[in-house]
Amino acid sequence: MFRIAFKFIRYDVAKSLGALAGIVISVFLVGQQAGIFIFLTDAMRSIVDNNKGYIWVTDETTTNANQLSQLDVRKGYEIGSLPGVERVYPVVIAGAGAKFANGTTSGFSLIGSEAPAFVGGPWRLYTAKPADMIPEGALITDFYDAKALGGLKPGDYFEVNGKKVYNAGLTRGARSFGGGLLAFTTIERARYLANVPTNKVSFYLVKPKTGVLEATVIRQINQSITGVRAWNADDLSQVTVKTVLATNGIAASFGSLIGFAVISGLVIIGLTLYSAAIDRIKDYGTLKAIGATNGYVSRLILTQALLFAVVGYVVGRGLAEAFRLGIAQSGTLFFFPIWFEYALFVITLVISLGGSVFAIRRINSLEPATVFRG
Repeated sequence: MFRIAFKFIRYDVAKSLGALAGIVISVFLVGQQAGIFIFLTDAMRSIVDNNKGYIWVTDETTTNANQLSQLDVRKGYEIGSLPGVERVYPVVIAGAGAKFANGTTSGFSLIGSEAPAFVGGPWRLYTAKPADMIPEGALITDFYDAKALGGLKPGDYFEVNGKKVYNAGLTRGARSFGGGLLAFTTIERARYLANVPTNKVSFYLVKPKTGVLEATVIRQINQSITGVRAWNADDLSQVTVKTVLATNGIAASFGSLIGFAVISGLVIIGLTLYSAAIDRIKDYGTLKAIGATNGYVSRLILTQALLFAVVGYVVGRGLAEAFRLGIAQSGTLFFFPIWFEYALFVITLVISLGGSVFAIRRINSLEPATVFRG
């Protein structure tokens, strides 16, 4: 069957390449849009996913870790007094404006954490270590943000809200959603630079005592302390993504683009296989005249479509990977999870085999004798 199907494909190279191109383009577009969507959803939950292993405590109304209301430091003392709590780590996040030596200006989010543990940041360290944030005026920025930050290099001085600071080192790929660029420093310096009151924090990260279940501490906090909500990190990560997607058109936008790519592929390969079937109508008629059943002919067309699908998937997926590696150079970092690889192959099969239905219906309705008349 494969040998005969390959001969049919070779009969008209131009149409075969057209069908293959339709699949390749569809696979690439699906991979491209899905990749950007994965990057955005990773950014939405980045701050949570990089601080797992702790209980998150936020304002009681918070359902998005990228939009946090300030908490009074007295809440931290109350949390620390609970019997199941080992340690409470405050974290401050605040927006700030920066001015660089070449006159460039930029805004970013300052993340301040408490020395010496620096729980809450920084993450994805590249040339820096947490202790580099301790010296006066020290901030850690990201490798990929250098261009947006006026060509900033480690050791360079600049201003944040009119106050002199310097770049103490780099992270590589530390990202957030909606908060712009990220810079890390101590909690005291973040307050000072961004004019955050000394009695305010953005959230707390809580470490339970050894042997105490996380769920027990979460329940203690939620039942005994008003105005706050304790979260399991995975739960807050999922809720954050759901909240962001529900409050903007990101999901609908990427979903429609992926749907368009799939439909375009179906139409392209459908019309191409249909046209190829018409061109070889006498060959199919001959097969049916010598005893080939509609089932056999259908399997022959489906086999051709399957060959297109396999080759188209390999080429299209290769192009999608090249796209991923290309935009990674600008800091747009993401990876395709294994489930996506299977899903993309299934989508490829749907496009290819679904498109072959047009040709199958035409050939199945063919009466063998009609191709020999006239």
